[in-house]
Amino acid sequence: MCAQVTSSSSLSANQTFLRSFPGVLRVLQLAAGAALWITIASSFYSGGVHFVLFVAVFFWLLTLLLYFLTLLDKQELVPVLGGQRWLLTNLVYDALATVLHVAATVVMAIYTDESSFCTLQGYLHRCPYNTYLTASILAGVCSLLYVLTTLYFCYKKSKGGQSVI
Repeated sequence: MCAQVTSSSSLSANQTFLRSFPGVLRVLQLAAGAALWITIASSFYSGGVHFVLFVAVFFWLLTLLLYFLTLLDKQELVPVLGGQRWLLTNLVYDALATVLHVAATVVMAIYTDESSFCTLQGYLHRCPYNTYLTASILAGVCSLLYVLTTLYFCYKKSKGGQSVI
């Protein structure tokens, strides 16, 4: 007779995180970040726009990872940065994301300004102005969302908080 051993480890969503301020901001960051990199990647781009695409995709992927680790309460699986350091990890991450998204916004604003001539009537070549303008706005929205989470986590950390929620 063999006894069957079952494991009861399950993955369940942290409902509190889903409805929390940082949880909602993470979803908005994912949506705006995806819109940003899809906007850039679906058009012809060159030069400094490669930097913007890198920032958008890199932080979108990391935000996705942070979101699911927090949602599933698996922060302790992250060596060195997880567990008790999770709030500080998120704070530093969001501060870095803010700085690089602001830089991406500036780059896109410069490219938007440089391509404004192509909106003139009779211009016959491909005009990236609308794409660059959209990407500038989306990068600005991403910057705003990341600065909000940075400020929230600064507040939590200053009050002695240990968790993201």
